[in-house]
Amino acid sequence: MIENIIFTGNVVAPVFLLVALGYFVKRINVINENFVEVTSRFVYSVSLPALVFINIVEIDLSEAIDFKQIIYIYAATLFSFFIVWIVSIPFIKDGKNLSVFVQGAYRSNFAIVGFAIVSKLFGNFALGKAALVLAFILPLYNILAVIILTVPLRKEKKLNLKGTIIEIVLNPLIVAVIVGLLFSYFKIIIPSVINSTVGFLSELALPLALVGIGGSLNLQNIKRAQGLAFTSSAIKVILVPLILTLGAYYYGFRELDLGIMFVLFASPTAIVSFIMAEAMGANSKLAGNIVLISTIASVFTIAAGIVILKELALI
Repeated sequence: MIENIIFTGNVVAPVFLLVALGYFVKRINVINENFVEVTSRFVYSVSLPALVFINIVEIDLSEAIDFKQIIYIYAATLFSFFIVWIVSIPFIKDGKNLSVFVQGAYRSNFAIVGFAIVSKLFGNFALGKAALVLAFILPLYNILAVIILTVPLRKEKKLNLKGTIIEIVLNPLIVAVIVGLLFSYFKIIIPSVINSTVGFLSELALPLALVGIGGSLNLQNIKRAQGLAFTSSAIKVILVPLILTLGAYYYGFRELDLGIMFVLFASPTAIVSFIMAEAMGANSKLAGNIVLISTIASVFTIAAGIVILKELALI
């Protein structure tokens, strides 16, 4: 038990210490809102796609793609999405709150927090498989977000279907995945100077993104957070990973596959959920509070989950 707790501490602590560092340097004005906004855009548009691309290029697709795993992740995500939505309808009458509540309960920050945990837990070699999982889950996340941010607000907000499809297809991470898959499948050799440059960009992704997450947090908002924010966060970091990871175990997933799936399900709510809520006229303040609370709570829930899985020798 002690060995697994120490191991888990070494996995989780560096990730969330970078988040804490971002919060601290923002508080002492070493960085400001503009820095957080610009670096977040840079990470999302440049360095994170570089990380995804470089890891997909280096893997053997015939061994890495596990369609049984992808099917389970899709089924589990859809299950959690619709169950939370259906159960919440009698209790949350305001569509602006309902849409944000549901999105906060299912949408994981796997691309940043998840990748960082996976790399510390299994090593960088596991990022290739994690990138493939991201490749499949990201379009689903975006489609479900559009649905939940449109249907409850259908009287107030009309869906621009063409614009939404274009936005999903041209998502920098999706583009990086597609290009990476092409390079991997056709075994295209990348010139060493380009490979080194992309490598440098990819190394920036996770540290800069984690510092940016910390810089975007405002702990004062916890005092003003609604009960809905705490409930959605609890579903996201406790109920969803517990139920879906148990399901994955039942269906025979173990070790690396089970570990990646647990991290996917247990990662806190993605920051992009706040951005989408604001853009589509939902309750962006509630969305921001869910991101904040789930991020802080996930320090403990992810650590607890890893200790349990290690004690049971499942990962």
